[in-house]
Amino acid sequence: MYYIRFLVLAQEEHTINREEIALLGYVIFALLLLSTMIILFFVTFQKRKNKLLLEQIEQQKRFDEEISRTQSEIQEQTLKHVGWELHDNVGQLLAYASMQLKMLTSKAPDDLKNKIEDASESVKESLKEVRSLSKSLNNEVLLNMGFEESVSNELNRLKRMKFSSAELITKGNKKAIEDKKHELILFRILQEFFSNSVKYSEAEAIDVTLDYQDNQLLITASDNGIGFNTNLSEKGSGLINMKSRAELIGATYDLQSQSGEGVTLKIAYPFTHKHSK
Repeated sequence: MYYIRFLVLAQEEHTINREEIALLGYVIFALLLLSTMIILFFVTFQKRKNKLLLEQIEQQKRFDEEISRTQSEIQEQTLKHVGWELHDNVGQLLAYASMQLKMLTSKAPDDLKNKIEDASESVKESLKEVRSLSKSLNNEVLLNMGFEESVSNELNRLKRMKFSSAELITKGNKKAIEDKKHELILFRILQEFFSNSVKYSEAEAIDVTLDYQDNQLLITASDNGIGFNTNLSEKGSGLINMKSRAELIGATYDLQSQSGEGVTLKIAYPFTHKHSK
């Protein structure tokens, strides 16, 4: 009798243990399921968050590009208008003054002829400078001239105006820049560099090298002026404009300088890339 009771108790205890194990299994399964759901929710939330951040960054990038593009277009229209004014108004006045001085030379007494001829020569040089400057400001003229000729024209103008040496060096097999707008932007970057050299560098020489490589055009512009500390120097609008213009056309921009060692600008423009619209 005692043995039978013992068997019954053992059977009941075994049943309870099985129920406890099953209950524990259910609890563990529920915890695993809950943990999986929490992890999935967190991963989904994080992906959604990252996607929104990427979209915001892309939107900001497109906005910045549109601002840069709009600013460039406004600047081009302004420069074009100034170029027209120089050519049509100032140029015409200088041409008229040159004609009047030429007529005056034939009627002037001998002791004044040399002075009038010197004045006439100065007017002719001024007229030449105005016409050259008007070309560098008018985007339509620049596009018709082409990139290399535009750079050469600008260097010749700088040589007459300030520098004892202003040279253009070309290397490699020349390749055309398919997007004419990119040609214009590259020229405007160089023009900004030239302007800074004239105003701040105290340089005597300036050089530009166009190195046509297989996949890119490497443009190097340098002067032998006083330079500046790029870490300490405040980033002016000119430097910011150069960098933003380079980014707008997918080019890399690098400006290096040290006090007393001049300034060197390097632009790497890829021939094969998605053009900005």
